[in-house]
Amino acid sequence: MGLRHPAELSGPDRVRRLGNRVNLSTVLGLAVARLGRAEVRPGPRGLLLADGYRLPFPVAGAFTVGDVLVTAGRWDAHRPALLEHEERHSWQWFWCAGLPFLPAYGVCLVWSVLRTGDRAAANVFERRAGLALGGYREVPVRPLVPAARAALSRRRPRPRT
Repeated sequence: MGLRHPAELSGPDRVRRLGNRVNLSTVLGLAVARLGRAEVRPGPRGLLLADGYRLPFPVAGAFTVGDVLVTAGRWDAHRPALLEHEERHSWQWFWCAGLPFLPAYGVCLVWSVLRTGDRAAANVFERRAGLALGGYREVPVRPLVPAARAALSRRRPRPRT
């Protein structure tokens, strides 16, 4: 998988790696991996690969926290494109200065569900990480007002008769 010693990392990879450690997102990723009883090992470009994650949340084939890429399976069994997609998320953690990534991602996920009915199709973080690389598909945008009404009507309790 092209493992490189930290001294062999490119300048941008070193910056991302340091930034995600300073902003504590990689520390959080290691804690999440440990909580999910995943086995962490060095990966390419200074990333950490966590295999065998056992918790049911989040619902995803893989996810990233800081520089820790987590999957329930083994990274060796995934398509290389998924690793590239998740690596892009590690850069998003860097650019969001760590923990602010979580609420920003949550808002974008809600927006995507509202606009498309899909958690990724209109989520700017997933789009910039590469929808196809992550195994997601394009979904047409639906009109906002009817989508909002439909979402709100599902949440309202129905009157009893």
